[in-house]
Amino acid sequence: MKKKFFDALYLLLLKVRSMKYNLINIFTALLIVTFLGCQYQNEKSPNVIIILTDDQGWGDLSIKGNQDLSTPNIDKLAKTGVQFDRFFVSPVCSPTRAELLTGRYHVRGGVYSTSTGGERLDIDEQTIAQVFKKAGYSTAAYGKWHNGMQAPYHPNSRGFDDYYGFCSGHWGNYYNPLLEHNGNLVKGEGFIIDDLTNHGIDFIKKNKNDPFFLYLPFNTPHSPMQVPDLFWEKFKNKTLSQIGSNGPFKTQHQIDHTRAALAMCENIDWNVGRILEQLEKQGLSKNTIVIYLSDNGPNGKRWNAEMKGIKGTTDEGGVRSPLIMNWKGKIPQGKIIKKITSVIDLLPTLKDLTGIKEKSKKPLDGISLKPLILNETPNWKDRLIYNYWKGRFSIRSQNYRLDKDNKLFDMVNDPNQLIDISEKQPKVLGKLIQAKKQWEKEVLVELPKKDVRPFFIGHPSLQTTQIPARDGKAHGAIKRSNRHPNCTYFTNWINLEDKITWEVEVAKAGRFEVIVYYTCMRDAIGSEFEISFGSDSLLGKISEEHNPREYGYANDRSLRTESYVKDFKPLNIGVINLQKGPGTMSLKAIKKNGESLMDFRLMLFKRI
Repeated sequence: MKKKFFDALYLLLLKVRSMKYNLINIFTALLIVTFLGCQYQNEKSPNVIIILTDDQGWGDLSIKGNQDLSTPNIDKLAKTGVQFDRFFVSPVCSPTRAELLTGRYHVRGGVYSTSTGGERLDIDEQTIAQVFKKAGYSTAAYGKWHNGMQAPYHPNSRGFDDYYGFCSGHWGNYYNPLLEHNGNLVKGEGFIIDDLTNHGIDFIKKNKNDPFFLYLPFNTPHSPMQVPDLFWEKFKNKTLSQIGSNGPFKTQHQIDHTRAALAMCENIDWNVGRILEQLEKQGLSKNTIVIYLSDNGPNGKRWNAEMKGIKGTTDEGGVRSPLIMNWKGKIPQGKIIKKITSVIDLLPTLKDLTGIKEKSKKPLDGISLKPLILNETPNWKDRLIYNYWKGRFSIRSQNYRLDKDNKLFDMVNDPNQLIDISEKQPKVLGKLIQAKKQWEKEVLVELPKKDVRPFFIGHPSLQTTQIPARDGKAHGAIKRSNRHPNCTYFTNWINLEDKITWEVEVAKAGRFEVIVYYTCMRDAIGSEFEISFGSDSLLGKISEEHNPREYGYANDRSLRTESYVKDFKPLNIGVINLQKGPGTMSLKAIKKNGESLMDFRLMLFKRI
């Protein structure tokens, strides 16, 4: 659009040069320029904002009938837009994100886990950010990435001009946390969701005159259950009224977890309101497509219309998500679509709505929902949506669900999956079982049985590479701070022969500054360690005590299962020359003073 405007302006100026210079001609020219400028503004490609929440269930919104919380901003977004009532995602975080990014089932992109490399989206997959960037959009992502930390899996390598947040799965602390900005470690400001929203607002302001694509993957109400006092005060002693949210609870922890989750949902709603307010303020609300969804079912007991299943399951409650789409004046208001749809449909739908014609590099599994959005009686065929996670496999048609045990349920008359109708509907059962086998044969086969992908160091698309404890393998007595790897550190380094290794590949040879993030006791001063890769090595020495306490529990509203965090000290140990190619990166002790060497959080490799 911009090119058309400036091409027309150039031709006009050439024409004006040939005119006689009188007031009428000059006035006429100015009118034409003004008209063309207005046309350019009116024809500007629509902006796109996707807000993705983490572990928020279908029922965690007051517009869905939840009486235990209030989400007025999201409710208004739904009432003035379109709701997809039977919208499905994956059972857990990283698969859903991969499907949103690509329009393809996550197994095609190599995603099989939520940690230690299994969350990475194959580098030959084209992302929605790459599609929009190629179309002339400014792109940004602020929040939880969860599809690969090191370039070329990093968001800056996948089409996002600007990235702020964390690339791992769950995070250990939500107040002033350690985050990154375009690969560089930074300190967050305040509560993380408020902070991410602030960055989103700044991006909107900066790009108000040109089309932009903004991805806001919020990381709540995922645990740890932390939320500002302003939102917690309403819920800390609240009696919950609805089935699911009101128990039966076995422990106070379960009660507090539910209350905190609802408070976190209200904080999300407040921040959604801030985004919508900014769009209005900048005059962008009529030219911005806003999408709101969650990545899986609820992460605990709370009201979810009594659907079977929660996060991690392939039953209805584990994979059904709210989906709201709003585009003022361009799509209907208050429309509720009951046809089954999926997160894989978002990429083709947004391409269709924004007029992007570029053909996808690989065949998409999703289909455009534009006919459902704009047409009252679209010619829409029944379809099947597949939900797979670690051997658990379910299929949804418009009227039926085949669960992981091949039990069949009538989702029209039995939405809670109470009665197995396999014997009453043998033809439907047979058809869905055959579809499951065919999908396994054609799609699931694309997921390798063994992950041989290395963790890259020194990829040219990003100056800094993080090598965290999460991706490492401990040897000897060394152990993780928690069984959930994503935000852990290594501790109990008590033996000289203990070490930590990573399977890596140096993408491009070069000299790298190495920074180790550690803590240690006073008696560890003078200890030495070595980083080695192939024939290259670098010696480090601990010269300063750093022994802070773990923290996070003071902000927790319920007991956590994840690791607590502590502030690790950066130690610049010098420069290492790394040759291109694969191999084992090793961190081992050379000299150990005292009871233990150090606790280890991560290494940074900065290309010089």
